[in-house]
Amino acid sequence: MIDLHCHVLPGIDDGPETIEGSLALARAASAAGTHTIVATPHVSAHYPNEPDTIARLVAELNERLVAEGIAVEVRAGAEIALTSALELPAEQLARLTLGGGRWLLIEPPFTPTATGIDAMLVDIARGGHGVVIAHPERCPAFHRDRTVLEFLVRAGMLTSITAGSLVGRFGGEVRRFALALVRDGLVHNVASDAHGATKRAPGMAEELGEAGLRPLAAWLTEEVPAAVLDGGEVPPPPCGAIEALRPRRSWPWRRR
Repeated sequence: MIDLHCHVLPGIDDGPETIEGSLALARAASAAGTHTIVATPHVSAHYPNEPDTIARLVAELNERLVAEGIAVEVRAGAEIALTSALELPAEQLARLTLGGGRWLLIEPPFTPTATGIDAMLVDIARGGHGVVIAHPERCPAFHRDRTVLEFLVRAGMLTSITAGSLVGRFGGEVRRFALALVRDGLVHNVASDAHGATKRAPGMAEELGEAGLRPLAAWLTEEVPAAVLDGGEVPPPPCGAIEALRPRRSWPWRRR
């Protein structure tokens, strides 16, 4: 699997504090079936991380992974706060893409209302970037008005939900919203959003299985993220897989 959203770099945000913690996270990810991790440290007012720092830490971590025999490759990326994405110089933003491709992972605000969020994301996309919206199932503004998210998906943006959301780790409301988004074809990727080996651990396959989404697992965790990283066309979901998740309409018995 490819983990498109993971806080694996040491000492740079709220992920592991040390490189030993990063190695432990990578070991756990490998044991869970992940072969590629995109390092997505926060880039925000609170964590003003820069591309050079991210690139250096990715290189150092990959060296240690090889030395330790951990079969995981780490690629550079970032989880960019929406407001920061609008403020960063274009050349800096271009160096924060997922795996060096054209897609940016953008974190929406955790506020009940976010007036103009659609216009702001469209503005970023007009700059020539693809937009992957991070954990929309945990954004209160999308809970309040899902039509905004539907508009953004129709505009060509992708969504990446957190695996833990599918099994209730962020509460029942988030779980129900996440599953509804999957059933309605509004989800393109499931990532771990891991922050440590045990705290917010890097699992995906187990959560997808528990949520009954195994038929979509390869598409959500391998095919779509591979296209994002390699610059290819995002493939459609497996034929009939999403439709099969929707509850069948029950017809009342007719009296004869």
